Amino acid sequence: MEKPKYPLHLQAKPTYNPALSIKTKGVAVLVGLSIALLVSVLDQLSKILIFGYLSETAPVIEVTSFFNIVTAWNTGVSFSMFNDLGVNGVYILSSFALLVAGALIYWLKNEDKRYMQIALGMVIGGAIGNVIDRIRLGAVFDFLDIHAFGYHWPAFNVADSFICIGAFLIILDGLCNKNCTKSQNFHEGIDQ
Repeated sequence: MEKPKYPLHLQAKPTYNPALSIKTKGVAVLVGLSIALLVSVLDQLSKILIFGYLSETAPVIEVTSFFNIVTAWNTGVSFSMFNDLGVNGVYILSSFALLVAGALIYWLKNEDKRYMQIALGMVIGGAIGNVIDRIRLGAVFDFLDIHAFGYHWPAFNVADSFICIGAFLIILDGLCNKNCTKSQNFHEGIDQ
């Protein structure tokens, strides 16, 4: 057997395999949607439990010197952007989130890397968790408050956390694949 020209980490790895079988595509969708369901359920359960607890106690619970549990309502998107869309904002933002989730499900069908299936599932599940709030409550319930030196990061929730983690993994994958391809192209140019 011929020894590879380059170390394994420099060899090109396909990001899209058009030859994925229907069975493999089904597994990819099953993995991603299972993660999405788990994230949505965790998000909704956390909101029900925290909101119930806060409504019986105080609207702010100081957990540590830098972390509080609070009651915050977000009618916009991440970090309260687009809060001024009014009543139609619920429908506009929910429609957009469902459209993005649909596009991610389409991506998921063709994704052969397990960690990417999980990352896509995290983003899909987080988006759906927040859409459920918008439709059911007219706003997203945020309750995690991180602060330091008098400055507060905008309150967020479990769905937002999973969206950020999933997006980070997707971006990291894109950067790693881009760098691996560039590195391989560079080494191939030297050998010629």
